[in-house]
Amino acid sequence: MNPVGELLQIDDICLDVDASSKDQLLERIADFFARRYRLAAAEVFGKLKEREQLGSTGLGHGVAIPHARMGRLPSAAGAFFRTRFPIPFDAPDGRPVSNVLALLVPATATEKHLQLLANAAGMFGDRSFRSQLRHCAQPSEVKTLLDGWSDIALPEPADDSPAKSGSSG
Repeated sequence: MNPVGELLQIDDICLDVDASSKDQLLERIADFFARRYRLAAAEVFGKLKEREQLGSTGLGHGVAIPHARMGRLPSAAGAFFRTRFPIPFDAPDGRPVSNVLALLVPATATEKHLQLLANAAGMFGDRSFRSQLRHCAQPSEVKTLLDGWSDIALPEPADDSPAKSGSSG
């Protein structure tokens, strides 16, 4: 199982999230982490916003990985959000985002943080993975997809054109 799959449980997967802006989505993410891990929502939101001010965590292809370090967090925490409608996220390709992997790590977890980000970037850089993710209707389907992803195969070119997307299952 890959590190992201190990980190997320079914309860960490939220589909059809209502958010119309990046800030509103970051608020939803902060509220989720506050409830799930007994953190202060305002502090989580502030850390996520602080990180976004350094540069957008939008990767392109409809994906973003907002992340932050939290001082009182004992271990890494993550959640997957799919918005009901794509939202602007200042991604490098200019495309709006609907698939979001949010990560929080302890302030001292530099190695773990980098491993999670690298794994997530590899996953979401895989065109076939993104295509399969779009078709997941239930959190359990997303969890199965996350658990089963492997970086053994090289990612295909990041072209999501309709003519080329029919090869994925």
